[in-house]
Amino acid sequence: MNTLPSPTAEAVSASPATASSATFKRPTRRTGAFVSPAARRRWWIAFGAVCAVAILACIGLLVWKNPAQFGTPVFWRLAHRRAFAVLAIVLVAVCQGMATVAFQTVANNRIITPSILGFESLYRAIHTSTIFFLGVAGLNASATVGNFTGQLALMIALTLVLYSWLLTSQRASMHAMLLIGVMLGAGLGSVSTFMQRLLTPSEFDVLTARLFGSIANAQKEYFPIAVPLVAISALTLVLMTRRLSVVSLGRETATNLGLNHRRTSVVILVLVSILMATSTALVGPMTFLGFLVATLSYQFSDTHDHRYIFAMAVALGIAILSTAYFFMNHVFNTQGVVSIIIEFVGGLAFIVTILRKGRL
Repeated sequence: MNTLPSPTAEAVSASPATASSATFKRPTRRTGAFVSPAARRRWWIAFGAVCAVAILACIGLLVWKNPAQFGTPVFWRLAHRRAFAVLAIVLVAVCQGMATVAFQTVANNRIITPSILGFESLYRAIHTSTIFFLGVAGLNASATVGNFTGQLALMIALTLVLYSWLLTSQRASMHAMLLIGVMLGAGLGSVSTFMQRLLTPSEFDVLTARLFGSIANAQKEYFPIAVPLVAISALTLVLMTRRLSVVSLGRETATNLGLNHRRTSVVILVLVSILMATSTALVGPMTFLGFLVATLSYQFSDTHDHRYIFAMAVALGIAILSTAYFFMNHVFNTQGVVSIIIEFVGGLAFIVTILRKGRL
């Protein structure tokens, strides 16, 4: 009678269960900014393409239709003058992109923008009251470094009052602060509208041209003040990206992880105020530019790491502004409609986003 051999260690090791476990390995856990290497590659490809468009458009703004011969001292002198416009575009892109992304993170809402705090309404009120009391000559004479610094101080002081109340009051909340900002903006807008109705047609035309956001509003005397403010605020936000990622998880989760959510939110909002005040005082109001840039950044960045979202937002802001100004200034010769078109496209993106989400 034949007997079956006893199972050996090799036979046990080669059992079907062991073979199947060897065939199907457990998925390795990943911790990082992206869910997969493919997502990381997609981000770098998109970021490289956006940066290429931005660089080409900025070079085009510097050299396109330059009447002097290339390489001559006159050519470089004209290019140097155009470089101030490119610098203004970079500053506005950094301010609008980073401020909007950080503000939406703190507010835990990807619809609202920092313009809800009343920066643009205060800008309109300042310029409207200037031409109302001092006339066109007073408005033209107000384009000085002192007036630029005063506008910055007023805008930042207005938001600091709200933030200090948010930090010290026990009943204060983020939503209450946003509602107060909306009411202040509406009140300042009503005062501006009342004064505008009392202006003469010529004064109203001059004021309307000034109230449109335009890179041409940036004077080179403003840059020694604007550049350090933007650089320090942007660098601080970059250093706080890990905290921003924790804040984006919500108040309860951030608090459970040991983060002082209220204090961190106030610090971020102060930096947002400085960036938005600098951008508004430098070139004027651009209501939907930040929303457009932030929305596209979320679409192109399949990550919650704010380092990559900030980088994409800045690159997109430079690409959008520089490309729009290049085509409108050098191709269609219509300089005054650039901000109008950007606001129109940003407004459409805002409406589409609300219709897709179905809520604020």
